[in-house]
Amino acid sequence: MAVNGHAGALQANLRGEVIDRGHPGYDEARSLYNAMIDRRPLVISYPVDTADVAAAVLFGRKEGLEIAVRCGGHNGAGFGSVDDGLVIDLSAMRGVDVDADARTARVLGGTLLGQVDAATHEHGLAAPFGIISTTGVGGLTLGGGVGHLTRTLGLSIDNLLEAEVVLADGSIVRAAEDENDDLFWALRGGGGNFGVVTSFTFRLSPISTVVTGPMFWPLEQSAEILAWYAEFMPAQPDELNGFFAFLSVPPGDPFPAELHLQKVCAVVWCYAGPDEAEAARLLAPARSLGPILDGVGPVPLPGIQAAFDGVYPPGDQWYWRADYIRDMPDAAIEANVEFGSQMPTWKSSMHMYPVDGAAGRVPADATAWASRDVKWAQVIIGVDPDPANATLVKDWTVQYWEAVHPYATGGAYVNFMMDEGQQRVEATYGENYRRLAAIKAKYDPDNLFHVNQNIRPA
Repeated sequence: MAVNGHAGALQANLRGEVIDRGHPGYDEARSLYNAMIDRRPLVISYPVDTADVAAAVLFGRKEGLEIAVRCGGHNGAGFGSVDDGLVIDLSAMRGVDVDADARTARVLGGTLLGQVDAATHEHGLAAPFGIISTTGVGGLTLGGGVGHLTRTLGLSIDNLLEAEVVLADGSIVRAAEDENDDLFWALRGGGGNFGVVTSFTFRLSPISTVVTGPMFWPLEQSAEILAWYAEFMPAQPDELNGFFAFLSVPPGDPFPAELHLQKVCAVVWCYAGPDEAEAARLLAPARSLGPILDGVGPVPLPGIQAAFDGVYPPGDQWYWRADYIRDMPDAAIEANVEFGSQMPTWKSSMHMYPVDGAAGRVPADATAWASRDVKWAQVIIGVDPDPANATLVKDWTVQYWEAVHPYATGGAYVNFMMDEGQQRVEATYGENYRRLAAIKAKYDPDNLFHVNQNIRPA
């Protein structure tokens, strides 16, 4: 319990817990998923309901504190915290209410992806989210939401029906197509710029078991496999998803010991259609290329959604770079193979997520996510548990990105970006940036919510 200063004053207005630098749990509370980011907020609040969130926002505004909002804490750039400011940590606000008949789920703002997957799977239903189940729904969704079902169901934002939002003035509003529709438009891809979302309502779809898993090929085949993949993937039906990767085989089950830590190129497939025989037919061309491991088979959807959790627990050093990719010329393939073959640590990787299919058919001006005409969201991640390797993984990531960036569109998926400056943010939103800035000026004219990939008020 907070007892003095800012924390004591805030505690008087909050039902949830408030802690400060003198609290014995402060260091644990301030820690982020990405241990490369080390921030020391003045106060950390744990609201238990929307009224608490509003009280925290008003307190931060009144006291002139910078405000960071944290859901799962996975943001690569560390925007879930802020030095000498106020963190509004939503982890005490977790829960999922599934209406199976209406095929909807109401999700509280601090809920993790795995909690949603578990609750919806009980009813044979799903919404599209990311690939690590400990990620927060809030940050993932507000940035767009890319994962194993993107080609099938679209982005997370394409399945968002409404949101409850605490605005910068402390008011609580509903955002949907029929109420505050401009805010609803901006929330779908505009990140945390417009307020604190305390609940989301998602449309669910009947997906329960998927045909999923990785195929690995030797690095020597990388150029062949990537060129084949770049031509193959966009031609497939929406039911087939598959992201290309450079990775090192994790040193544990279920992977054969002789492959442990071997650098490979891979595709992680996810077929979300009703017919396993059709999945086999669609994947036959991939199998004809002779993978050294074929781990594809029927799996309950939450299984693949959590498959990377063990490889990437909290506390590793992370550095990210990303781009949107529309085309894959030979020179781009060569650059990817050169740097993908040089992963400096076994957790370092490159993933290329398809964002076409259902996601690509949404008009570019229908949501804040502007890049509906690209084929992939690429992310390069330098990762290692040892802080001594932070520079090593960062340098490789930056050098890789500099080599492939000339073949990209200029913007990137905001959830894959570090703190890279205003020009990158504007490039990411493209033609939608001006409209976003106008909506920002309406709902947050003083830019209270700026600890993010910031959209400045017009």
